[in-house]
Amino acid sequence: MTRFPRSARLATGVLAGTALAIALPLAASAHVEVDPASAPAGATTPLSFGFHHGCDDSPTTSLTITIPEGVGNATPVYEGGWTIDRTLGENKVPTSITFTADTPIQTGVAASVSVDVLFDTAASGKTLVFPVVQKCVTGSTSWSQVAEDGQSAEDLDHPAPVVTVGPAAATGASSHGDHATGAADPGSAASTGAAASDPVARWLAGGGLVAGVAGLVVALVATTRRRDRAHG
Repeated sequence: MTRFPRSARLATGVLAGTALAIALPLAASAHVEVDPASAPAGATTPLSFGFHHGCDDSPTTSLTITIPEGVGNATPVYEGGWTIDRTLGENKVPTSITFTADTPIQTGVAASVSVDVLFDTAASGKTLVFPVVQKCVTGSTSWSQVAEDGQSAEDLDHPAPVVTVGPAAATGASSHGDHATGAADPGSAASTGAAASDPVARWLAGGGLVAGVAGLVVALVATTRRRDRAHG
């Protein structure tokens, strides 16, 4: 039986462990995610529902977002590239909104749709669930699972986007379409955090980590070999 040098076995183990550590969070990020994940009651907050994957790699054709109780109004935002359809309740507030892509969106391409949502003051302190059905050229995925006590979204296969509603916004925030006071702006910490969660950025960061570890392993193997020859 061929026996590999200890240094080679060490290098293989380090690289395998690094690849696994990177692969797990990337796999867990394959969700339809909402940003921000919290919003004040009594004011309108723009919610962005983002994704970067299809259904088993089949391109995405549409997203249907169910609007939960506790929402006083929901206004879809037209940003181009989508056709928008609404199903209205008796109070004329949408119960669901469907965004249909003009062109199917391939896996690996980041995309998002936006809805301006007014949260009722009675919803303060609650976590509202926004189930999303993602339809693709082939198949569909229902992002509707809700974590139970002791669980997190990472424990679920198809977690639903959720928003935690906080106390009523400070005086001066509008409840008639204007963004709530304190909403993230392009230079704020919230928007910086959203950018950091971009899947492409995570891939690049992961690739840099692998490259760095690989360089360390090469140097370690070379040093070990020189030491082995010096004592051989």
